[in-house]
Amino acid sequence: MFSFFKKKTPPAETAAAEKVAEPVAIEPAATAATQAPDEPVAPVVIAQAAAEPPRKASWTERLKAGLSKTRDKLGKQLATLFGGGKIDEDLYEELETVLLTADMGVDATNHLLKDVRDRVSLGGLKDASELKGTLKASLGELIGPLEVPLDTAGKKPFVIMMVGVNGAGKTTSIGKLAKYFQSQGKSVLLAAGDTFRAAAREQLMAWGERNNVTVIAQQSGDAAAVCYDAIQAATARGIDIVLADTAGRLPTQLHLMEEIKKVKRVIQKAIPDGPHEVMLVLDANIGQNAINQVIAFDDALGLTGLVLTKLDGTAKGGVIAAIAKQRPVPLRFIGVGESIDDLRPFQAGPYIDALFD
Repeated sequence: MFSFFKKKTPPAETAAAEKVAEPVAIEPAATAATQAPDEPVAPVVIAQAAAEPPRKASWTERLKAGLSKTRDKLGKQLATLFGGGKIDEDLYEELETVLLTADMGVDATNHLLKDVRDRVSLGGLKDASELKGTLKASLGELIGPLEVPLDTAGKKPFVIMMVGVNGAGKTTSIGKLAKYFQSQGKSVLLAAGDTFRAAAREQLMAWGERNNVTVIAQQSGDAAAVCYDAIQAATARGIDIVLADTAGRLPTQLHLMEEIKKVKRVIQKAIPDGPHEVMLVLDANIGQNAINQVIAFDDALGLTGLVLTKLDGTAKGGVIAAIAKQRPVPLRFIGVGESIDDLRPFQAGPYIDALFD
């Protein structure tokens, strides 16, 4: 009934790898000692080392590149706005427009404007060029509380229940998170609990093979049962992290939201203090609709973390400010590209710097 998928290295490949790993002495084909005395000695040609591979961009560089669309929309307008001149009501009105167009939302925009005004008054600022640092500081205080790194210590297995609507990048995020946890030296097991979408199981199995991670799945059946068996298997094997996929749900589909509540209850039967993390995956392209999703899933499941994907494909990166103001659920990870390494823990400081600089 259940199938366990794990990539295994064929014996032939293992033997070949061991053989290659052995040191090999490389000697020139001909030297003065091996040639006849009357033959001219052929010059020894020393091959030049192969060109070094291109340097891999740092996370800061990738973050800045990934946020380029948002920065082009927000940063360039702010650069013009803060170029000079006096601070007056016209400037504040223009600043309000810029923040709204970056999808920061009405509540966050009003909060930032009030805070900037207060800082200007307290600091006695007069010139518009001084507002950049003021706005960065205000934004930092607003979204800073979202920077709460995920702590998996003390729980084994640490069970993460992944939720979200179809198309948000949930299954892909699971694959990238598996790689992230493996880089920390942790063992990972995946539960293919999205039994609703036809290709979801196969997609997760592909990620499992790519990361050499076991996937617990059923040909068909109940998502809650898959998650239950995955936790049982992880407990028996001493696995550190269980990433449980679930079927995509629209917040308006109340009967489907009830089903995902059942998945959480069954996980709690398998491990009483689980799931240790209920993580909602959001597509940054949906902008302010992300707030509705956060509120709906939080009310239904009690969210403990968020993953914001596809920031590289949108100019709506300001939605983080809207989330911070209306429903400040910790933002665990952000994604700024297609690479497996482009999903990283959220850090407010580098994020703000990438928006402005």
